[in-house]
Amino acid sequence: MLGQTFTREQRLLTAKQYSHVFADARRFGNHSFTLLVRVNDVSHPRLGLAIAKKSVKRAVDRNRIKRLLRESFRKRQHSLPPIDIIAMCRPAAVQLSNAQILEQLEKQWHYMQKKLSTVS
Repeated sequence: MLGQTFTREQRLLTAKQYSHVFADARRFGNHSFTLLVRVNDVSHPRLGLAIAKKSVKRAVDRNRIKRLLRESFRKRQHSLPPIDIIAMCRPAAVQLSNAQILEQLEKQWHYMQKKLSTVS
């Protein structure tokens, strides 16, 4: 699994970085997830998570969803353009199994990559 790490450089860390994405983002989503995307000035994609307590009540569910989002991003990061992504979820995501969440995210990465390559 060489090269599939998730280091600090691949994360959105500061409020300024999050604000930059929220200010002018393209929105991709389905009934469970919303991905806000904006081109960045670094040479690799970065991921930020915004899983609200309002949408996902239990901490164990929020942590499971965050873990799966990070895992999915980690596996797909080398095929993504240099973008910043903020991942949010809706209450429907709690009802999904781990396999279903990963499948939905994989479809979102593919769709997002296809749409961004046609615009660039």
